[in-house]
Amino acid sequence: MAAIGKIRSWGPVLITILAIALLGFIAETAFETLGKKKMMDSRTAGIVDGEKVDINDFTQLVEEYQQLLKLQGQGDLKEDALNNLRDYIWNNYLRNKAIEKEAAELGLMVTDEELKNVLAEGTHPSLRQVPLIGEFVNQQTGRFDYTQVNTAREYLKQAAQQANTMEERQQALEQSELLERCWPLAEKLLRQQLLLDKYQALLTGCIASNPVSAKAAFDGANVESKVLLASLPYASVNDNDIEVSDADLKDKYNEMKPAFKTYEETRDVKYVAYQVLPSQQDRDKLMEIMGEAYASFNKDSLTAAEVVRASQSQVPYVGLPVTRSAMSYDIAARVDSMSVGQVSEPFETAGDNTFNVVKLLNKVQAPDSVEFRAIALMGLDPTASEKMADSIYQAIKAGAVFDSIAKKYGQTGAKNWITSANYQSMQSIDMDNRQLFSTLFSAATGELKNLKLSQGNMVVQVTDRRAMVTKYDVAVVKRTINYSTDTHTQAYNQFSQFVSESQNVDGLAAKAAEYGYTVLDRQLTAGNHNIANLQGSHDAVKWAFGQADEGDLSEVMRCGNGDYLLVVGLQKVTPEGYADINSKREELKQMVIRDKKFTKLAEKFNGVNSIDAAKNAGAQVDTVDLITFAAPASIRSLGTMEPALSGAVSATEKGQFSKAPVKGLQAAYMFQVLDRQTRQGVQFDAKNQEEMLRQQAVRQVMSIANQDLMHTIKVQDFRYNFF
Repeated sequence: MAAIGKIRSWGPVLITILAIALLGFIAETAFETLGKKKMMDSRTAGIVDGEKVDINDFTQLVEEYQQLLKLQGQGDLKEDALNNLRDYIWNNYLRNKAIEKEAAELGLMVTDEELKNVLAEGTHPSLRQVPLIGEFVNQQTGRFDYTQVNTAREYLKQAAQQANTMEERQQALEQSELLERCWPLAEKLLRQQLLLDKYQALLTGCIASNPVSAKAAFDGANVESKVLLASLPYASVNDNDIEVSDADLKDKYNEMKPAFKTYEETRDVKYVAYQVLPSQQDRDKLMEIMGEAYASFNKDSLTAAEVVRASQSQVPYVGLPVTRSAMSYDIAARVDSMSVGQVSEPFETAGDNTFNVVKLLNKVQAPDSVEFRAIALMGLDPTASEKMADSIYQAIKAGAVFDSIAKKYGQTGAKNWITSANYQSMQSIDMDNRQLFSTLFSAATGELKNLKLSQGNMVVQVTDRRAMVTKYDVAVVKRTINYSTDTHTQAYNQFSQFVSESQNVDGLAAKAAEYGYTVLDRQLTAGNHNIANLQGSHDAVKWAFGQADEGDLSEVMRCGNGDYLLVVGLQKVTPEGYADINSKREELKQMVIRDKKFTKLAEKFNGVNSIDAAKNAGAQVDTVDLITFAAPASIRSLGTMEPALSGAVSATEKGQFSKAPVKGLQAAYMFQVLDRQTRQGVQFDAKNQEEMLRQQAVRQVMSIANQDLMHTIKVQDFRYNFF
């Protein structure tokens, strides 16, 4: 019956369960029929291992998930969250395609009978990991119990039948529907997890450790060396003194070629994103409005609500005292130093780009939480309602039991708690609610009130008050400092002129300096949704991949909230595969220069067999300690980490001088090992070390295997055409 208790509170929990379960389902089975239909290329979101993924099917899956979120009150996803969801679905589909392909070649599968047996036995470790299914694992026995699933189904059906209101019935029906819809998804996710378990078990079964490697790993992490280090920094050799030929670059390219392989097409772009800001004239006009608000606040003829409304403030006036938490940080800081009745001079808040005027009408000590009970007489004849409420009021004042009187009028008279937050978040409050909140938060404990409202009367009694806080009755005129239409038009015309004169991507930099703009670089993939996280710049990505040739400039685009002007130039298209040597020319040049500097400096170490001799060769000498084989050596004097030194030092006996110069990232090194000790407080445990080493190897192998698997499928991503 524990599962039934969980079902009652599924509102906040089920949303998380559904999210993960559905994503797993989408990743595992959602595209089973994709690629089996004939589709127009213009409707293709991608091609995965030769199978087309139709954009309609993909969009339908995303919408299905969104609808489930809405059923839980999540509402519409914002664009960034929606793009994250799309990416998650897409990437999971690719990963599972790769795993399925590999598993099929290895003869791995999960049969229907196997899935049923796992659910029936209820002991498989993966049952706990699978969303929704894991909710029905008995916490005491650790077993999955399918009878609890059926119990939950029956509970929801009965809850719908026995609901007191249509709202409760609808909620129960929706939860029942969600359970029925999500259960097949959970089973699909379990099947996926079981297949992954088999694949991982096959890999991990090939991994073993031994006492020798365990001892070596322990020593590598815990045996520390102290050395006298002689270094000849590469910076001591001028780059201009090093000659780099095309043959040098080619040799280095062939040496480093595996590192230059890419698995998806990229587009290198240059772009200018210019934000249109308010002119001084725009600011002056808004400041005039703030000055009028300041003057109006000081007039007795206008109410605070009238001034706020007339000034088109972004902050509504609720007419009730509020806590500091209900105010923006700038307003909260301002009212602390104000006296009641004071009006602030107009001031600017850079944090939210606004001008502000504040009037403090009152400051009171009041409870943050109030417990009350009420008897409402609504929808009656006004005279009858007033007479009845007065009778109830007098009876309770005379000692009648509140609950008993309430029951006579078909009400419970139950006590309820409300907090300041219940009204502080409202954009507007009607007269009835304003009167009710004002009464409850100002009344003393035990005080009884008879409220005459627009729809009738309400007899209320405050039964408890807690957390006394300072509250402020404050009226705020807050306006964002925006640009005018004229300002935007002028900025657009100037930006268009700049783009026209640039002509192509090579002309951007020269013209940008002339106009005062900044040119930025970006490398795009087909999975990017925008340029440098600039909202609304998807069309620029679509242009770069679908329409542009190298050297082209886009038209002027409006992005952000309409306040950004954007132009993009396509500089280079890099196809999937090994990067062209010319695109890596500067990177290769720096590598070759470093190699040649080392060769040159290593010659200074010829014949050097002691620290004194190294000093005579011009080396700087430092004492460096805490060097281990497992971590890069930290050379404080050069501000660098040197992995090569860690290995070289560990391979040199205590007291000995290095046999040859060590090629580092920042210098050529020679050294003498002064001391070597095992860290204090650590002891070698062969069994534990072997297991730790094995687990580390498992993680490394799985990470490498996952990366390699993704490279076994051919992927063409055309999602940039749609979102």
